[in-house]
Amino acid sequence: MEKDLAGFETALREKERSRGTREQYLRAVTRFLTDLGGGELTREAAAEWRDGLLRRGYAAATVNAMVAAVNAYFEYLRRPDLRVRAIRVQRSAFREQSRELTREEYERLLAAAPERLRLIMETVCSTGIRVSELRFITVEAARAGEARIRLKGKLRTVLLPGKLCRKLLKYAKKKKTASGEIFLTGSGKPLSRGQIWAEMKALSKKTGVEATKIFPHNLRHLFARTFYRVTRDIVKLADVLGHSSVDTTRIYLITTGAEHRRALDKLGLVS
Repeated sequence: MEKDLAGFETALREKERSRGTREQYLRAVTRFLTDLGGGELTREAAAEWRDGLLRRGYAAATVNAMVAAVNAYFEYLRRPDLRVRAIRVQRSAFREQSRELTREEYERLLAAAPERLRLIMETVCSTGIRVSELRFITVEAARAGEARIRLKGKLRTVLLPGKLCRKLLKYAKKKKTASGEIFLTGSGKPLSRGQIWAEMKALSKKTGVEATKIFPHNLRHLFARTFYRVTRDIVKLADVLGHSSVDTTRIYLITTGAEHRRALDKLGLVS
């Protein structure tokens, strides 16, 4: 199994999958093979594993992400016949309020976060980049006021707010980072997504913000909603976020159930 997983990771690297995606895929495949317990690899076994995750209370979106990883593994094994279908989920008209991070909650998180984490959160939330794209936030990018991000075979330029650039350069100077990546560990290695996630989650007790709302990608959602409220330009937002389809961008703009109810009340269709 270890040999297969090592080869699978190499294949993912060759396809230029991000580090975060590679880690996510390897976790899912390891989970699948462990649950399989040495049993035969069959399409029926994979489908039963998928359905078992649902029965254990995993969200459909989480199950589908794990299924995508396992299907990619089957492709690597040259066994596309083992692929299983994702769970079909109707797009929700609104987002759960328990997962929507508000501007006020974001500011509370910033106030409680240590310097490096605070700046990471501000960088993601003020630019809309993915946490896996933080490696492109370099001293050179801060000086130029823009970061050139290459991911999934695509290249896009992300503009950096002037105030953010000044804070990034000040932080880099303090850490004696003359060039290259700004966000590094104490030993000079890039920060992992898991480390950033864990540091953010630790802010829940300090701030009273629900842990379900605190994860790096939610900062990207907050950026998207704020950007759209200012510009009302979903096509431009899709370009900034690096989305190939506006349909993907629409997901980021789904309002909460509370906002949806207020909109229904304004219709005045109940006498």
